[in-house]
Amino acid sequence: MTISDSFHIYDTTLRDGAQQEGLNLSVHDKLTIARHLDDLGVGFIEGGWPGANPKDTEFFALAKKELKLKNATFVAFGATRRPGVKAADDVLLRALADSGAPAVTLVAKAHDRHVDLALKTNLDENLAMIRESIHFLKEGGQRVFLDAEHFFDGYRSNPAYALEVVRVAAEAGADVVALCDTNGGMLPDELSQVVHDVLGKSAARLGIHCHNDTGCAIANSLAAVAAGATHVQGTLNGYGERTGNADLVSIIANLELKKKQLVLPKNSLHEAFRISHAIAEVTNVASSARQPYVGISAFAHKAGLHASAIKVDPALYQHEDPASVGNDRRMLVSDMAGRASIELKSQELGIDIGSDKSVLTRVVERVKEMESRGYTFEAADASFELLLREEIDGKRAQFFKIEKWETVVDRGDDGSVKSRANVTIIARGQKIESSGSGNGPVNAIDTALRTGLEKLYPELNKLELTDYKVRILEGRLGTGAVTRVLVETSDGNGEWSTIGVHENVIAASAMALEDAVTYGLLRQGKIPE
Repeated sequence: MTISDSFHIYDTTLRDGAQQEGLNLSVHDKLTIARHLDDLGVGFIEGGWPGANPKDTEFFALAKKELKLKNATFVAFGATRRPGVKAADDVLLRALADSGAPAVTLVAKAHDRHVDLALKTNLDENLAMIRESIHFLKEGGQRVFLDAEHFFDGYRSNPAYALEVVRVAAEAGADVVALCDTNGGMLPDELSQVVHDVLGKSAARLGIHCHNDTGCAIANSLAAVAAGATHVQGTLNGYGERTGNADLVSIIANLELKKKQLVLPKNSLHEAFRISHAIAEVTNVASSARQPYVGISAFAHKAGLHASAIKVDPALYQHEDPASVGNDRRMLVSDMAGRASIELKSQELGIDIGSDKSVLTRVVERVKEMESRGYTFEAADASFELLLREEIDGKRAQFFKIEKWETVVDRGDDGSVKSRANVTIIARGQKIESSGSGNGPVNAIDTALRTGLEKLYPELNKLELTDYKVRILEGRLGTGAVTRVLVETSDGNGEWSTIGVHENVIAASAMALEDAVTYGLLRQGKIPE
């Protein structure tokens, strides 16, 4: 059998993941995500519920024409027939048959209380609904999976009936019966025992579908696999309702790297970091820096002791090679840094510190002193690189000097607010007076600064301020506290972050902007004055 047949990685980002609060996917978004998932090499991509809502119906119509999958099988999701209605006469079941999807996942109640209260029918009719719906779709040539909804709660309530749901589905021809921890309340030891029991009492091929309400969705999924499940459902980045679904990235990485079980096409796992972040861009849900394996902090090291050990052997403080999932090791520079941290960080930035090791000592001392005043270089690599270059070269890289600046914010009679800035810059022996406006004083200074310098450095027209963050460092002082500003800038080919710290938020912003422009010119290959 192929990998996809012997063990299923089944993605439901486009359906279950899309139920996350604040996550809204257009039809185009869903097509884009499906292609990314296919590039990762998952075996099955659940597209949604055709016929149940206009967006999913449109998506399935477009997918028939536009979605060409290399690795995955496209799956439609829906429910068993309604009580008292023949399968062939059920409109939503017919929509599944007409969806063009080669496989269908049917959701069915496995909890007796849900049959009574939610479906408002009897237990025998629910079994008939399962049996007849599977038969109907199988006769049409589609592969059928069954999601046994609320299975684990149902097994606690009435184990005989929950098992009968599994038996009937398998007997009717369901390829897999996925046991669903719909409320997400299970723990790994309990869940694995149930999966073991069900495998011992039925001939069904079992899958697992976990939610993360106990924080155990990944652990529960792995426990089910250890107990014998060969089909795992989840979502990319753990998207989903409430606290989310099981994160497929972590499940796949754990199976392949820890259990040595190949569940994707060979070398596909190397694409995990790229695809995780690409999908996050489409969903517009910021990636968690601390997401296992693919978070930007997953292989980030801050403590000097750790850095010293990593310099000898990275495996001493890394459980896997970051490259195995397409990620990178990052060294964080902070007041906890030691000489090894600085040395590794300079290597990461591609800067040769030379044979003068006193540079390391000076940089460590300077970083610690500056961080005591509110600086942080963990998220401001560009400002740290400028500092490092200054200590190596004995002078600061400088293309210009801001001699003075002033800002004015006006509120008009109509309630509109306008910001203007005037800056005086010294560059190449010239004094330049420049002004600019913006949607705030910082934006106005940024505009004025770059407008004044563009005649000398036309490369600056490529620069764009993409993010701006402010943090008050000493809350007890209120509006008089020290302010830290982080600025993110892009030139279209990359992004960099710079920092400024001052009692005045505009002054802190001007400092961060000065670093941002200076670093941008260095990136363009310009030589400092």
